[in-house]
Amino acid sequence: MRRTAGLVLMGLSSFLLVTALMGWFYAPSATQKTPLNVDSETLLAGTATYLGEGPFKVKAVSRTVVDGDRSDDNVVVFTTVTCLVRDQNNPPGCVDKSDKRLINASSDEFATDRKTGEALQDEKYTSADDIHEGLINKFPFNVEQRTYPVWDGVLKKAVDAEFKGVEEIDGLETYLFQVTVPETKAEVAAGTQGTYKDTKKMWIHPRTGSIINQKDDQLRKVGTLTALALDLGFTDEQVAANVDDARGNDTKLGAVEKLPWGAAALALLSLIGGLLLLRGARARREDDVVYANEADDPTILDGLDDTTRRRDIHS
Repeated sequence: MRRTAGLVLMGLSSFLLVTALMGWFYAPSATQKTPLNVDSETLLAGTATYLGEGPFKVKAVSRTVVDGDRSDDNVVVFTTVTCLVRDQNNPPGCVDKSDKRLINASSDEFATDRKTGEALQDEKYTSADDIHEGLINKFPFNVEQRTYPVWDGVLKKAVDAEFKGVEEIDGLETYLFQVTVPETKAEVAAGTQGTYKDTKKMWIHPRTGSIINQKDDQLRKVGTLTALALDLGFTDEQVAANVDDARGNDTKLGAVEKLPWGAAALALLSLIGGLLLLRGARARREDDVVYANEADDPTILDGLDDTTRRRDIHS
């Protein structure tokens, strides 16, 4: 029985050791990837001045969906549709082009590395004229306190997002990054040249790289005319939802990181227990040896006195 239990524990130790090794070397690469089932809406609100009129309240919605047919194990392809509208008479997420509340509607298509979050330029995933670079809709897993390149859709190139410090949002630790674009010549609307400047702040969850909050202060001008002055950020409800999602994902990733250590500890305990049981079983077998002749058993004389032993020997 002891031998059987010992062998079971030794087998369990081997299984747990393999589990620990997989947890250390395989699980992080398998779990720290952008999922392929993303279909999300981001809600924003603020104020705007548009074509010299304003400021007035605005709200925006950005819907991001993964194209599963073109995505694969290493690359994810996104389609994002964004609408910016006047916040009048409770408009829906987006309105028709004929609706005067519509300020801007746009769509974007891009591919990113599922681990690093950086844009990829490959005709296998997107068309040749869809040029993107840097980070677009998230930061990498395990964000570092350094400068990252972030895509700017107006300039059509990556700009620096500088690390500014650590801040808490509803008790969740985030890294604050800031993009600062000085006044720059740019195409501020389709076919219209002007000047553009922007200050964008992003609060990033370090482990997952998700954007918890974002505030954008943007100015586009054509000559002296303010084409668009925008002060826009995530709504309070959106931030709260992002915090909840980040906490949930943080717990899952944390469990994956702790799993190999727990498995390794159990493997060691199982190994020790198995060795002790096998050793005990071996010692018991030695004590239970059956001798073919009683006279060969050295323990048979243990209960006899010296006189009896001498008589037995000389008889």
